[in-house]
Amino acid sequence: MNLTHTIKIKIYYEDTDAGGVVYYANYLRYMERARTELLLEHGIDVADYHRKGYLFAVVDVDIHYKRAARLGDVIDIVTAIEKMANVTISIHHRVLRGTELLAEANVRLACIDLHGKPQKLPESIRKLGQNT
Repeated sequence: MNLTHTIKIKIYYEDTDAGGVVYYANYLRYMERARTELLLEHGIDVADYHRKGYLFAVVDVDIHYKRAARLGDVIDIVTAIEKMANVTISIHHRVLRGTELLAEANVRLACIDLHGKPQKLPESIRKLGQNT
């Protein structure tokens, strides 16, 4: 698969700890935003799918921190859909400051209904995987 998207994030004081280093959990927030933007770029509005009864829950995260982003940095979150199955989507994220790798993660999402039960990915999302 080759669906990729990059977003830029400027690091503000609210993103950091007392030492001016990005708080580790904020990387997950940035990745969530990047996934949403990747899908939007391809015509998939997560809010619309939510209203239709399709929710996307993170079921697995494997994240590796290499270097710290700091107050005032501008970082890139590079997001790529790696694999789609009947119910899950596997996504790879890279966090970069210029060419320097700060963190990377593999995230697996499951499509669930409003009651938390697994359900097949909507056809429009599965088609994204076929077009790449």
